[in-house]
Amino acid sequence: MALSIPTPKILRLILGDQLNSNHSWFKTVDPSVTYVMMEVRTETDYVWHHIQKVASFFSAMRHFADDLKQAGHQVIYIRLNDAGNLQSFQHNLDFLIDKEAFTHFDYQLPDEYRLDHLLKNYAESLLITSQVVDSDHFMSTREELGEFFKGKKTYLMESFYRYMRKKHHVLMQGDEPVNNKWNFDADNRKKLPANHKATPPFVYANDVSEIVDAIKETTIKTIGTIDAKNLIWPVTRAQALEQLAFFVRECLPLFGTYQDAMTPHEWSLYHSRLSFTMNSKMLSPLEVIKRAVQEWTDRPEEIAYNQLEGFVRQIIGWREYIRGVYWLKMPEYASANYFDHQNKLPVWYWTGKTKMNCLKYSINQSLEFAYAHHIQRLMITGNFALLAGVHPDEVDQWYLGIYIDAIEWVEITNTRGMSQFADGGTVGTKPYVSAAAYIDKMSHYCTSCYYYKAKKTGDRSCPFNSLYWNFYDKHEDKLAKNPRIGMMYNLWHKMQADTKAELLEQADYYLKHIDDL
Repeated sequence: MALSIPTPKILRLILGDQLNSNHSWFKTVDPSVTYVMMEVRTETDYVWHHIQKVASFFSAMRHFADDLKQAGHQVIYIRLNDAGNLQSFQHNLDFLIDKEAFTHFDYQLPDEYRLDHLLKNYAESLLITSQVVDSDHFMSTREELGEFFKGKKTYLMESFYRYMRKKHHVLMQGDEPVNNKWNFDADNRKKLPANHKATPPFVYANDVSEIVDAIKETTIKTIGTIDAKNLIWPVTRAQALEQLAFFVRECLPLFGTYQDAMTPHEWSLYHSRLSFTMNSKMLSPLEVIKRAVQEWTDRPEEIAYNQLEGFVRQIIGWREYIRGVYWLKMPEYASANYFDHQNKLPVWYWTGKTKMNCLKYSINQSLEFAYAHHIQRLMITGNFALLAGVHPDEVDQWYLGIYIDAIEWVEITNTRGMSQFADGGTVGTKPYVSAAAYIDKMSHYCTSCYYYKAKKTGDRSCPFNSLYWNFYDKHEDKLAKNPRIGMMYNLWHKMQADTKAELLEQADYYLKHIDDL
């Protein structure tokens, strides 16, 4: 008589940034498999998140769970304010495994070191079997960048970008790049012309009132504002695809040209704003790239090649590169502080109440939309924090909380690396700091500012100007030999002693009164 083998009962965990409907898990409906998704306080409380970020993730998760159910999958969904919610992955999983007598546990590779460590330890502690699988999303593996740069002291993004282009045969003609040049960034640094009216952003009006009520009911501390009946962000794959289609049709023709431009009158310009949909995995990077390339192929007269290449480089180059650095350098990366900066973040980073126009507009925009584009983040809020000597932990917490697309793997490497140079040059080849001249060159912020962009010292002199030279003076021992900034030290050394003293005195005054700027 044949022995009957009991059918396994499998529990599979899906995290809030694993909303990939094309994952191999979902190709077939298996009655022995139950998926679990959960809204828990351990994820809402580790930093102060923007309320639109929390609402968008939870709404996208709920829609994703509903789609799985409609496809025939078994799903357990634990809402934030459910009476039985034990408010952590481990506690909820323990309860379910015990209650439903599951015999096996699966999860996908998390993208955060914190959760990777937590779930690995949790799975190893279980008395039932477990397995971890890939998230089927990225175009490179966790280890690929480390292997590519093995034995190298520096990790040049451009090299990895070219490798990725070849690997995936993106914008290639055989072994050579399309148009015989890899990088067209020099064509993508234009200031927005005066009176230029950008294409209005494509937004949604998703009703997340129920989620916002639950957030308030559970007294979760959030930042920013929200119109609960008109959430502007896409929360389903269908909406994400719609936004992608709008971007390539309406914005891609001018994306590259004005990707670094800043203005107080436009918050979106020609940016795709697809980072949330990609970081939550509603869209894959490869499908986004293919869609953009197809649009360029169909409309070569309307979309210049530099527009497309700049967009592709952000995704296949920078996004994959940053993730590779994260897995190569964590967890030590989270404590990197090359300049030993110790200052607190100015209070107006949380309110936008500053007289500096560039920071006022960039911060208020972030509080209103949970969004700012890369130059606002790098050369306005990040630039000032670096010049002000703010501790990288403070900067990390702010960026991780305020932006809808901020998940640690992408946030911390951009913050500690590119923005704050806290890693000493792993990501950036130089600190990205500037005085008022650069901000004025790329924006319309300075024209009506309380401070005078051309004034370096004295009443109402732009704080960026004196803080800029103070930064270089303070860190000369660490930066003087950097070939990319030698010119600045030549200028500093040629200044008269009294001019230097005035600049440093002005910077000292501003640093002591930083909350009043």
